[in-house]
Amino acid sequence: MNVKIKFLDHYDRTFGSPAYQSTGAAGVDLRASLPEGKIVISPGERTLVSTGLSVEIPKGLEWQIRPRSGLSLKTGLLVPNSPGTIDSDYRGEVKVILGNFGESPITINHGDRIAQAVLCRFERAEFVVVDELSVTDRGEGAFGSTGKV
Repeated sequence: MNVKIKFLDHYDRTFGSPAYQSTGAAGVDLRASLPEGKIVISPGERTLVSTGLSVEIPKGLEWQIRPRSGLSLKTGLLVPNSPGTIDSDYRGEVKVILGNFGESPITINHGDRIAQAVLCRFERAEFVVVDELSVTDRGEGAFGSTGKV
């Protein structure tokens, strides 16, 4: 499957195209494209980080933007709207919302791998208004209602 990538003017072409880091990887790493060199994210702060890329996702697919697990574990840096969605009809720059949920400021440098993008299929629903829904054993049981184990 082909996904068209456009390098924007501020993209560092030495990064090459997004790439899978192993043969079993589901996502490609996205890098911070920061012509100013770096940004610092304070604890509790969220910021929008440029990647310097635009994409053309085939219809019926989305690019899900997710945290990089090692980065999140080591630093507390998360993608708070995870997974973020890049729709097939969006042609603007792919940017990543990063939040610092750690206790120390985090510096993002130009070229740092900040998130991963996973190509996913989806279906569009047709919504049907009804007066009643089918009955299940769970019923209206909400968060934690199915037990701890």
